[in-house]
Amino acid sequence: CLLTGSSSIYFLQENPIKEKAKAYDSNEPEKPAAHQPNIYTPLKERKADFIEKNQEHHSTTSQSRTKFRDQPSIGKQSQPLATNDGESQSGFHKSWTLLLVLLISVPLLYVLWSGMPSLLDGTLSSRDTQILEAFRARMKKLKNTYQSQDPNLWKRTHVFLEKHLNASHLHLEPAILLFTAGQEAEKALRCLSNEIADAFAFSQNATTIKINGADKAILDSDIVKLEVDNELSSGFREGKKVAVVHRFELLPAGSTLIFYKYCDHENAAFKDVALLLTVLLDEQSLRKSLTLQEVEEKVRDFLWAKFTSSDVPSTYNSMDTDKLSGLWSRISHLVLPVWPEKGLPMEGCT
Repeated sequence: CLLTGSSSIYFLQENPIKEKAKAYDSNEPEKPAAHQPNIYTPLKERKADFIEKNQEHHSTTSQSRTKFRDQPSIGKQSQPLATNDGESQSGFHKSWTLLLVLLISVPLLYVLWSGMPSLLDGTLSSRDTQILEAFRARMKKLKNTYQSQDPNLWKRTHVFLEKHLNASHLHLEPAILLFTAGQEAEKALRCLSNEIADAFAFSQNATTIKINGADKAILDSDIVKLEVDNELSSGFREGKKVAVVHRFELLPAGSTLIFYKYCDHENAAFKDVALLLTVLLDEQSLRKSLTLQEVEEKVRDFLWAKFTSSDVPSTYNSMDTDKLSGLWSRISHLVLPVWPEKGLPMEGCT
């Protein structure tokens, strides 16, 4: 009996605790005895607080997710504005690109078109071919006659003059050549310049204007200027295509200013013609080892000393260093040396 009673007592003591725990798990509150403090009430309160906080956290998280889902819609609303701005910038860049392409392509097309041979006009093309063939034949004959000359003389002269013989090229300025030599090559200088000028004129069924500076050396500068101007103007108007001015250095200094009119780069009076000038240096010979640049500098210094002498009074029509600088820039397009030749006839030129 005592064992049974004791076990019963133990069972009775354990059972209330388990029942209260079950009640706590089922969230069914149970009033404790008045004489015994309820130790489970704080636990219930803590659990309730935990559930409440968990609900608040869940609510906050839901709101955050809702805001996050709403944000793309805001971005989508502002996207058309950004798209419109981007489209305007893209259109602006395209306009500038198109304008730049036009600015580059139009001049390029003009240059290509102006330099393109005329394919539509068969007569003009045939005439150009005949002119070029006639000029090349004469130049080939001259090259065989003047065999002592530098190959650069033939190559550069041929290319330089052939541009003006091709009617498909737009003539913006005349062809200016300056030939020079030492005293030993005076005859070769005169004959060769005449022959080249005649070849240029012959290919175009024209004749050559010839001016001799030695014949005008003692004349008044103003008179010589008028004479040279008249000879060149009247000759070119009559259809002559080339002029040779022999012994350019012997012309009165002031009279050479007339060549501003005929040798200017942009505003020459006649642009589809050629002018050949010759300068005979004081020195006996030119070294064949000189470069073309050195030859050009030698001629420039020689004319400087010849045309800017200190004993010549300075007037409006006279030469000075500034005017000579402008003249030299116009006549020094191509400066070529001429060497002595053996076998040339004593009188005249071949």
